[in-house]
Amino acid sequence: MDAAPPRMLNRHLSWLDFDARVLALAEDEALPLLERVKFLAIFSTNLDEFFQVRVAELDEQADAGIRELSPDGRTPNEQLGEVRERARALMDRAEGEWRERVRPALAGERLSVCSWEDLAEEDRKALGEVFFEQIFPVLTPLAVDPTHPFPYISNLSLNVAVLVSDPDGPHHRFARIKVPPLLPRFQPLPDGNRWVPIEQIIEAHLDSLFPGMHIEDSTVFRVTRNQDPELGEDEVLDLRRAVESLLRERRRSQHAVRLEIDATASDELRDLLVDGLELDPGDVDPITGLIDFSGMWELYGLDRPDLKEDPWPPVTPARLQSGNVFETIREGDLLLHHPSDNFATTVAAFLRAAAEDPRVLTIKQTLYRTSGSDQGIVAALARAADEGKQVVALVELTARFDEERNIEWAQALEQAGAHVVYGVVGLKTHAKISLVVRREPDGIRRYVHVGTGNYNSTTARIYEDIGLLSADEDLSSDVAELFNYLTGFSRERTYRKLLVAPSTLRSGLEAHIREQSRPGGRIAIKANGLVDPEMVERLYEASQAGAEIDLIIRGICCLVPGVPGQSERIRVRSFVGRYLEHSRIFRFGDGADAKYLIGSGDLMPRNLDRRVEAVTPVEDPAGRERLDEILGVYLSKRVNRWELDGNGEWHHVQPKSGVDAQRRLYDLAVRRARGRRRPGSSPA
Repeated sequence: MDAAPPRMLNRHLSWLDFDARVLALAEDEALPLLERVKFLAIFSTNLDEFFQVRVAELDEQADAGIRELSPDGRTPNEQLGEVRERARALMDRAEGEWRERVRPALAGERLSVCSWEDLAEEDRKALGEVFFEQIFPVLTPLAVDPTHPFPYISNLSLNVAVLVSDPDGPHHRFARIKVPPLLPRFQPLPDGNRWVPIEQIIEAHLDSLFPGMHIEDSTVFRVTRNQDPELGEDEVLDLRRAVESLLRERRRSQHAVRLEIDATASDELRDLLVDGLELDPGDVDPITGLIDFSGMWELYGLDRPDLKEDPWPPVTPARLQSGNVFETIREGDLLLHHPSDNFATTVAAFLRAAAEDPRVLTIKQTLYRTSGSDQGIVAALARAADEGKQVVALVELTARFDEERNIEWAQALEQAGAHVVYGVVGLKTHAKISLVVRREPDGIRRYVHVGTGNYNSTTARIYEDIGLLSADEDLSSDVAELFNYLTGFSRERTYRKLLVAPSTLRSGLEAHIREQSRPGGRIAIKANGLVDPEMVERLYEASQAGAEIDLIIRGICCLVPGVPGQSERIRVRSFVGRYLEHSRIFRFGDGADAKYLIGSGDLMPRNLDRRVEAVTPVEDPAGRERLDEILGVYLSKRVNRWELDGNGEWHHVQPKSGVDAQRRLYDLAVRRARGRRRPGSSPA
């Protein structure tokens, strides 16, 4: 008898499936060559984060002897074995793509990444001069012997391991050299068309680093460490100091979870590293060729526009092309779709106007992942505070991998005179909300922005996101009360329009799903992840009751679609492309009675139960029409897409004359900005 279909897919394996879809872009020969290089870099960075967080989590559970089953019925040890096997297969694919196709194709375009062994003597001499002038002065060999303990190897650093021997002694010794991270990974040859990895140049000159010694052996390696430590459960009285302490702990003390090492390394060197890093042999990934493809961002940065996609210049929505931004919002809500709608001339302009407008009294803002740009949101807030406005910035210090930058911005805002708070102890503040309070001739009016993406000028150019600018009284009252909850001692309450996690978002979404759990019911959801078991069950129940359900899930999807008696009316799609799909859109029902929502929360336990999230309804007819347009493109039969089947396998669907969804949405945004979008016309 056939086994019953699973009710949940494994979240970690599903995440690796997402990175496989990213890798497929690097393998797509229809893309310009340097775009494929870029996707190799993105794939590598994604996999690094996966090991630092997800594999590290499984490692800790396995080491602690935890045998609790995941929702898909696997123990931590079982998951760890499957995850490592799948990750290694993906790494093999990436290495093969680089070695066999991308690197030769670059050489055909006079952009050659060369190996030291293949260089002529003249080229070696030129790089030798570079080594002694620029590289040698910043290298520090660290020896290991009875008086020198095994050195701390920093997370994701590239290193050279060396075995040396004294000609007058019987024993050889181990040393480690860290590749300087501030120097370019790829060092150019004089002709400007060829590059050599810096670690190979260092290996070729080891005799200069160990004069009088004999170089027995060497290899390149990299270590990945657990980068997801958590604050204690006890209340933290000074969150900033606690996070600063956590960063110091992360830099120095987190255990290793992966060793990447050149596949040609000797057993002796590999064993020395495994022992010194306190790893198991199964934690070692032999690499044939380059270690760490994230360095390929340097190659993508080369000035070769002929090998990149044509730019898609962002546009300013027609309503914001002239006039006062506050008057425009007061006339009616405005739905934005980034990056096609220019973040700089919409959201950033809204906050710049608030900073400069003498009628504005107060600006309140959440900051999760900030930008290093001086022209960004944080700079506008600092200017507003400096000019005497009341500025409240809720900075989430525990945003993973951005903690240090957020601490720096928090300090800068405090120095400018802003009130800086760090949210609710025990809950990450992930909501994307802004509030502007303005004195007008008819009284005080509040303006708000509720979005799906971070207030970050850099990522706003490459992340696909939705935002809503509004002066709606009920919505602005909700946002004001949410800020009071986050910054003061008020109790969280039921809101007029907002759904807020962890109090009302889960129950509110479940109520909307139940309303559609009937024949003729319709649900469309676009999110980054669908992991929460209870939400999966509610969607199964809706399907079994007769509802038609379309899910657009960028990354992890634990729901199994298309299973008779379980999910036969559920379809799952995913999109990867030029932009990172990041928006969350919910549509329940169809026609005039449909309910539309956008916001920061995904369908994951952390978003529903352990974070502060804000999801707002979209009620303005023009905004609802645009959401229909966006969903219509993503759900069209004509677009290129990935589809998930009932066996948990993803399939690349490319219809004849297939349409790129992101390109289609960009074209529609341009037409809207020019006033040429016809209401009711087909988006796809």
